[in-house]
Amino acid sequence: MDIQGLIGLLQWTAVVFGVAEVLLAWKNKILLYPAGIVSTVLTIYIYAASKLYAESVLNGYYFAMSVYGWWHWHKRKNEPPLPIARTSRGEWRISAVIIAGGFVIQYLLLKHYTDSTVPAWDAWVSATAWAGTWLLARRKIENWVLLNVSNLFAVPLLFYKHLPLFAGLTIVLFIVACFGYFDWLKRYKAQPL
Repeated sequence: MDIQGLIGLLQWTAVVFGVAEVLLAWKNKILLYPAGIVSTVLTIYIYAASKLYAESVLNGYYFAMSVYGWWHWHKRKNEPPLPIARTSRGEWRISAVIIAGGFVIQYLLLKHYTDSTVPAWDAWVSATAWAGTWLLARRKIENWVLLNVSNLFAVPLLFYKHLPLFAGLTIVLFIVACFGYFDWLKRYKAQPL
C-alpha cells in the first residue's frame, strides 16, 4: 500500500472514531475519551504527513486533553459540574493573547522551520482552536464561537490539502458547535442565580 492509500485508510478510521467521540460526548458517555484518543493519534500522523504541522500539534493538545478529561471524569464522579458561564473581559483578553501569540509563534515556526505550504492558514486555524478549547475547559459559552471560527477556516484548508473526510468531519463539528452554543445558552439562562 502506498502512502496515499495508507493515509486514506487512516483518515477513514480517524473519522469513524471522531464521529463516535462526538456522539458519545453528546450522550455524556465516558467512552468519548478513548474514542478521542484513537482519533487524535491517527490525526496527528495524517496531518504531519500532509504538512499541516500546526494542526498536528493541535491534535497533540487534544490528545492530552482527552487523557486529562478521562482522568478528571473519574476524579469528579460525585461532584457537581462546573457551571456554564459567559466569558469575562479578562478571559476575552487572554483569548486574544492566545490567538495573537499562538498565530505569530506558529506562523514563524512553520514559515522558517518547516516545509509547510500554508503556514498562515494552518497557524490561524490552530490558534483560534487553542483559544476556543481554553474557553471550553472553563465552560464558557463563547468557546463555541471561537471553535467555529477555527472550523470555518479549517474546512477549505482540509479540502485544499486533499483531506475530504476530515473536511466533512469538520463540517459536522461546525454544525454540532452551532447546536452546542444555543444549548449552552439555554442551560446558562436556566441556571439558578
